[in-house]
Amino acid sequence: MTLKQEIVGNAMQMAVVNLHPGQTVYCEAGKFLFKTTNVTMETRLSGPSGSGGQQGGSGGGGMGGLLRQAMGTAMQVGQRMLAGESLAFQYFTAQGGEGTVGFAGVLPGEMRALELDGTRAWFAEKDAFVAAESTVDFGIAFAGGRTGMSGGEGFVLEKFTGHGTVIIAGAGNFIDLNPADFGGRIEVDTGCVVAFEEGIQYGVQRVGGLNRQGLMNAVFGGEGLSLATLEGNGRVILQSLTIESLANALKKAQGGDKQGPTGGLFSTHAG
Repeated sequence: MTLKQEIVGNAMQMAVVNLHPGQTVYCEAGKFLFKTTNVTMETRLSGPSGSGGQQGGSGGGGMGGLLRQAMGTAMQVGQRMLAGESLAFQYFTAQGGEGTVGFAGVLPGEMRALELDGTRAWFAEKDAFVAAESTVDFGIAFAGGRTGMSGGEGFVLEKFTGHGTVIIAGAGNFIDLNPADFGGRIEVDTGCVVAFEEGIQYGVQRVGGLNRQGLMNAVFGGEGLSLATLEGNGRVILQSLTIESLANALKKAQGGDKQGPTGGLFSTHAG
């Protein structure tokens, strides 16, 4: 059953979802806006994972199934703690008729509904996820290697598999690219990556070497020491505004600390 949803608004978009009786969507805590009275809300510590979105099953029956379910929940909670994300998901189900529920991201910008058909997974930056059908499985993926870990940039990704709709949000405006159209590889500010299809290889690399030009790029170019690399053939969604850029603009507007010429070197991309 296709999820009926509409993206509305301009500078700060929202997703308005119409649920059929018994249909369920889940969101990350903090992304819910409103609902009709016949839509129930339940908070859980886990999202659908490896089960086609079926909740409450014993995964094999008996005590063993319950133990496996508990271990799976604990693992997912631990992964989300490592990612610095909310520990809880909120589930919304229409009862006794069609219902409506609204969601939004946390920053001014666009939203996008991604349709999964079971052939390709989608990977999203850890702050991009807003909501998904219960038939979509949620997981944590790690990418970027040692550079990503040491740079703190783009290492934690959220993975979505199965069938159904996933709604994501970003800051500013979106642009869709395919690295195959640019020789198979593009290099991107780590804070601009929103989501990409399975089949795209994601990594984090140093901006040049520790030579004069490399240090000039990092210190005066404002890009830090790392860039994200995206290779392969598939859809890539980028955002035009990074959280760091927004934070720096707000600081300047409030007369706070200014970034200065070395801000790029010592700053950390939040995206």
